[in-house]
Amino acid sequence: MNAGILISVVEDDESMRHAVVRLIRSLGYRASGHCSAEAFLASGESATTRCIITDIRMPGLSGIELKGRLDATGIAVPVIMVTATQDDALFEKAAASGAVCILRKPFESAEMISCIEGVLAR
Repeated sequence: MNAGILISVVEDDESMRHAVVRLIRSLGYRASGHCSAEAFLASGESATTRCIITDIRMPGLSGIELKGRLDATGIAVPVIMVTATQDDALFEKAAASGAVCILRKPFESAEMISCIEGVLAR
């Protein structure tokens, strides 16, 4: 049942964060939003979330750095990264960090849904 699955959204843009949380909830999953990687880490959700959706570029820790911190502590939660940048080098760095899916903003809801369903089907 989807209702027990938690997906965490880490996004500094409030309107984007709320939109992604609403999308996830419309699919029947639990969702929580965090304005920064630091806020997410402080929440303790890393032990219970089944998927993290994070912006790459944020004040403080980036999405790539968040993934690195999780990996360093042995937390193997799948991470979907999103970015508004057209910087191919940053996109490649995100892929090399182990992101399971990388979306460029603006993206279609169907693209995000496909990434989420792919992650949760593993």
